[in-house]
Amino acid sequence: MRKRPFFSLGMLILTFLLSMDIHAQDPPKPVYITMTTLHRNYETDGKDWKATEQEYFDKVTSKNPLIIGFEILTHYYTENSSEIILVNVYKTWEDIEKSNDVSEDLIKKAWPDEKARTAFFDKQMSYYTPMHSDEIYSSITSIGEKEFKATSKEPMIVYIRKSQMSMSGKGKGMKEYNEKVTLKDPYIKGYYPFRHAWGADSRDFMEAVFYDSFADIEKSGQKQDELIKAAWPKEADSKAFFDQLKLVFTGIHADYIYHNIPGVSK
Repeated sequence: MRKRPFFSLGMLILTFLLSMDIHAQDPPKPVYITMTTLHRNYETDGKDWKATEQEYFDKVTSKNPLIIGFEILTHYYTENSSEIILVNVYKTWEDIEKSNDVSEDLIKKAWPDEKARTAFFDKQMSYYTPMHSDEIYSSITSIGEKEFKATSKEPMIVYIRKSQMSMSGKGKGMKEYNEKVTLKDPYIKGYYPFRHAWGADSRDFMEAVFYDSFADIEKSGQKQDELIKAAWPKEADSKAFFDQLKLVFTGIHADYIYHNIPGVSK
């Protein structure tokens, strides 16, 4: 059976987002997210690539109950314009591998003829270069998240902030900040924090934020300034709070902005 090389072995978990309600008395359990970074082969046609991924999504990903969330993120403002990130979300670590078996069965049903099946996956793989990377993350439900609910068929702006945790055990305040600022920001349509579970750097702390438009990122920044002043009106209190919050991180971070593809969103 031909399969994508990035769906092999322990399946990467991209702990990116999962739609879950937040109940104080019954907090949601962490989910696992696999993020596979691929690179487009620019010698192939972009429209054909999208149609092929749509077909795979319709016949396999959308029908796999163990994949509870899925996104394809494409470059908007990142260091490499060839980037394409596949995000899969699972309830448990075990579901990652189990999901592979379910997808295998769906693939056989979708393309029962072996030659047709081989032709489809050869075509699908031709849209990418051989290079890829995999990371697995775990959602952090204890500090709050905002469920993304699509209201438009237009691509969303997905801003990912990768911060470096200090790992010192010092610092606090992420939950309070999110409750008083992030979750009250009307420009933020979805917010999902997650951290390293398997991959290159155990210090990784990620935040995925959904916006309607690129302009809303700047509006969001202005709104958050207002919310911060309202939450901590006294300068001394504000300084004390943010001095503690800063201790959680080293101060080093990176910013990435992507588009999602609504037709292949789960």
